[in-house]
Amino acid sequence: VQLQASGGGLVQAGGSLRLSCTTSRLSFRNNHMGWFRQAPGKEREIVAAIEWSGSITYYTDSVKGRFSISRDNAKSTVYLQMNSLKPEDTAVYYCAASGSGISWLPLDEDHYAYWGQGTQVTVSS
Repeated sequence: VQLQASGGGLVQAGGSLRLSCTTSRLSFRNNHMGWFRQAPGKEREIVAAIEWSGSITYYTDSVKGRFSISRDNAKSTVYLQMNSLKPEDTAVYYCAASGSGISWLPLDEDHYAYWGQGTQVTVSS
């Protein structure tokens, strides 16, 4: 199973980026998906998550109102639209898939079985 994240880059504060994560050899529609990030010297944290059908989403407090997670099951792709970016959003962003068989939307990394390679997001002030 491979998850491929893309869309990271360098942006000025207040700008926007859209991250994408696509997968192969995974029954995408059976998986909850999450975006995590890890800043230098900090632990990895969840940013947003979306339930398999897209009807339930979660956002960590620091990104509410600025980030939006969505998914296209037909394209086996999950997105993270990031607006009004701040320097503190600078991190490596990872997408993750829960694996099938989990009925609730997990919010901790221990319940995500598959991980992408990460994409760097840098926000300059």
